[in-house]
Amino acid sequence: MSEIIVLGSSNTDMIVKVPRIPAPGETILGGEFVKAAGGKGANQAVAAARSGGDVTFIANTGDDNLGKEAIEGFKKEGINTNHIFVDADAPSGVALIFVGEDGENSIAVASGANGKLTPSQIDEIEYVISGGSILLTQLETPLETVERAIKIANKNGVKVILNPAPAQSLSDDLLKQIDILTPNQSEAELLTGIKVDNKQSAQKAAANLISKGVKTVILTLGPDGAFLMSEDFQKMIPGFKVEAEDTTAAGDTFNGALAVGLAAGKTMEDAITWAHAAAGLSVMKMGAQPSIPQHDEINNFLTNATN
Repeated sequence: MSEIIVLGSSNTDMIVKVPRIPAPGETILGGEFVKAAGGKGANQAVAAARSGGDVTFIANTGDDNLGKEAIEGFKKEGINTNHIFVDADAPSGVALIFVGEDGENSIAVASGANGKLTPSQIDEIEYVISGGSILLTQLETPLETVERAIKIANKNGVKVILNPAPAQSLSDDLLKQIDILTPNQSEAELLTGIKVDNKQSAQKAAANLISKGVKTVILTLGPDGAFLMSEDFQKMIPGFKVEAEDTTAAGDTFNGALAVGLAAGKTMEDAITWAHAAAGLSVMKMGAQPSIPQHDEINNFLTNATN
C-alpha cells in the first residue's frame, strides 16, 4: 500500500469521567481517571496504522518521559517514527479532558512542543512528504508549518487531506491546495459563516467551500453520517448508530481510516463508509488511542452491519 504521511500533534490525555461537563466556576466530583496517548495528529496516525496503512508520523515532542512514552507507543503500532523531532526546550503536549455520562467531552490543551514544530523542520524532511501518496494533517501544530507541508505535497502530486481542527480561519489560497477537506459542523460554520444543523445547510456550507477552491468536501455530521461534495457530485453517506461512551478521537479515527481507505484504492463512498465504521467503533470505548479499532474489527463491524 502507498505510504500515508501524517503531520500533527502528539499529546498525553488526562481524562476524568464526570456526570456532566462542568459549567464555568463549577467543581464536579468525578469518577474514573485515565491517562492515555492522544493528540489529533497522533490519533490519526494510529488510526491509519491500525486500519492497515503504511504510516510515517511527523511531529515534535518534548525530551521528557511523556514524549518518550509516546514515541515507544508509535513504534509498537508499526508507525515510522524516524521523523519525529525531539525538543529539549519544550515539554510534550498535554490535554485535560472531561467526559460526561452522555459521551460528550470538553478538552483543554497545553500544546508544548507541538507549538514549536517549524516550517524549517518541514523543509529538512521535504523528501519524506514528497515520497508519500497522501498527506493527512490538522491544525494542532502552527498553521505556517501545516501550510509549508501542504505546499510541498502539492508541488509533488501528493494528495492532501486537511482536517481543519481545532477550528480556525483559513485563507482561500490554502483552501485551493486542499484535495479533501473534512470539517465537522462547527468547523464548517467557522470557515463559511453558515450554521450547519441539517442536510440542506450542510450542502450550502460544502458548496461554499468548493467555491473557495477545495476539490472535495466531506462534512461530518456525527452519527448522521457525512455530506460528500465535489464540483460535479454530492451525496449523503450515512453513518452507524452506536451507543457512545466517549466521543474523544472519533473524528481523528474517521480521518485516519479515510486515508487508508483511499490509499487502498476504495471509492470515495466506500472509504467514507469504512471511516464511519472505524469512528463508530471508537466512540464505544474510553480514551483517544485506546479506543481506536484494528483493521479486522472494522471489517467485522461492516460485515455484521450489512448482514
